[in-house]
Amino acid sequence: MLAAIAISQSATDPLSGLVLRDVPEPAPRPGWSRVRVMASSLNMHDLWTLKGVGHPADRLPIVLGCDAAGYDEDGNEVIVHPVLGDPDAGGGDETLDPDRALLSERHDGAFAQYLTVPTRNLVPKPDWLSFDEAACLPVAWTTAYRMLFTQARITPGDRVLVQGAGGGVASAAIRLAVASGAVVYATSRSADKRAEAVSWGARAAVAPGERLPERVDVVIETVGEATWQHSLKALRPGGTLVIAGATSGMNPPADLGRIFYLQQRVIGSTGATRSEHVAMLRLMEATGARPVIDRALPLTEIHKGFQLMIDGALTGKLVIHPSAPETGQK
Repeated sequence: MLAAIAISQSATDPLSGLVLRDVPEPAPRPGWSRVRVMASSLNMHDLWTLKGVGHPADRLPIVLGCDAAGYDEDGNEVIVHPVLGDPDAGGGDETLDPDRALLSERHDGAFAQYLTVPTRNLVPKPDWLSFDEAACLPVAWTTAYRMLFTQARITPGDRVLVQGAGGGVASAAIRLAVASGAVVYATSRSADKRAEAVSWGARAAVAPGERLPERVDVVIETVGEATWQHSLKALRPGGTLVIAGATSGMNPPADLGRIFYLQQRVIGSTGATRSEHVAMLRLMEATGARPVIDRALPLTEIHKGFQLMIDGALTGKLVIHPSAPETGQK
């Protein structure tokens, strides 16, 4: 089968380590299932792997791709939950298992025609989602859901700032927060992406660092250094900042005086549990919230997709088709 594989890492030329090649189809072990992948999608995590950030070189080569939707061995339509971990080892939360891994960190990922995962990681795909839509959810949307509802515990009417509109997690956070009845503000360097955020239901979208009409209860932060000071200044006393990524840098000035004097809460968030994944699908069905898809590309054009991500040219998710959908499939 054809697969997109990381064979080397480079901080300056990450795509030099990405190759397309034929590999053997995987065979499931006991307790695991094989999935025929109908759609996957790009994540920043894939790019970090190619850059050598958080992924040891001794785990290469490995098939990339954290997101997948397709068919299990019995022909059922499924979404692959991407966090491979033991809930018991994390006190009931697999994201807290010290030995957890995201799909494509230790096990071959979704940029291939087939993959194998623990059977508990299969979530039934609702018929109201297409395969392309379903493939956008496992990492970005579940991450946003956990940030908003588990960590920040937003309620209808809360004021929420989402930094970096246009990214996968940020666009999901905007859609989910709006669907839950929050008042949402967003930032982006791009005027087009700010307009998109407003079209998704944000009350206003501004340039990074620009003053908001009011202070917010919650900030959803995935950008890091470039927006950190703005996130803290935009947050009301006693408000909550949830961070699940730092694409612009990991070490901004902490501004501890502001944090303790205003009693702001800073909470880290990583991934989501399978139960949160299922709960998010219920919310989406009830509210009509759907992922934003920038475009879909065949696996053979995955280098182009990564370059669009590197250039910041995407608004929402980029879907990858490992194999051509059959007639009659969504």
